[in-house]
Amino acid sequence: MDLRSLRYFVAVAEERHFGRAAARLHMTQPPLSRAIKQLETDLGAILLERSPSGVALTPAGTALYDEARTLLAGADQVRARVAAAAGPGTLTLGTLADSSEPVGIRLASEFRERHPGVRISVREADLTDPTTGLRAGLVDVALTRIPFDTTGIRTRVLRSDPMGVVLRADDPLAGRAEVRREELADRAWFRFPDGTDPQWQAFWSGGGTGGPVVRTVHECLQAVLWNGTVGLAPLAHSFPEGVTTVPLAGCPPSRLVVAWREDSTPPLVRSFVELAVRIAGLDGRETPANP
Repeated sequence: MDLRSLRYFVAVAEERHFGRAAARLHMTQPPLSRAIKQLETDLGAILLERSPSGVALTPAGTALYDEARTLLAGADQVRARVAAAAGPGTLTLGTLADSSEPVGIRLASEFRERHPGVRISVREADLTDPTTGLRAGLVDVALTRIPFDTTGIRTRVLRSDPMGVVLRADDPLAGRAEVRREELADRAWFRFPDGTDPQWQAFWSGGGTGGPVVRTVHECLQAVLWNGTVGLAPLAHSFPEGVTTVPLAGCPPSRLVVAWREDSTPPLVRSFVELAVRIAGLDGRETPANP
């Protein structure tokens, strides 16, 4: 039994409904239900009477609810006293385009709740630096994508996204169920400036050449719209009118990661990483160790 399980239980007890409690906790309902069942198993008691309309506390649940609120209030007081003694902290987060969504929305909410006095600075990098400034010491922790040279950097995978080729909507290949790489052999692919990480360059350029040099997602989209250039993007991304994506056969997924320097893991960074991994895990996704 841990504080997280107790927070989950208190939310369900107060909302009297798993769906409403899940929304309050910024998570999905299935992992919340699993956590409550595990708590009941740990305690050896049924805590909630479930029905189609919601839940009601059992006598054991009522007893736990009173104790849990006391424990959580005490934990919050401890955290506040420690934070006050330590003084306000700061954390600089690096992000890459819109890679942090939707993990970042839940992560921001929970991190603020855990560390209410911490000042957060966000540095959004362009596509030429997948470390978002981490290697240069400009940020403390990053939400970004691999592959890139991870020498001196640790990562944990939060999500794997299927990839597609970005095309103009009137392209002959648009609307296909799938495109093979050899069908794009004569196309110009957008590429990054000289000096960009070779692993990163090779993944996103698709091995193609001859296209314009780009630095931002906006420049990539403009290259597609104006020149018919092609490139790669996660299929889940939304695109403006006139641009579409088609699944690319045999293309490995793009992996969203939380990254930090091996030589710098202060408590706030460790807390951020732990929260990011846990939040990603709420959706049932794997979070393997640094590849």
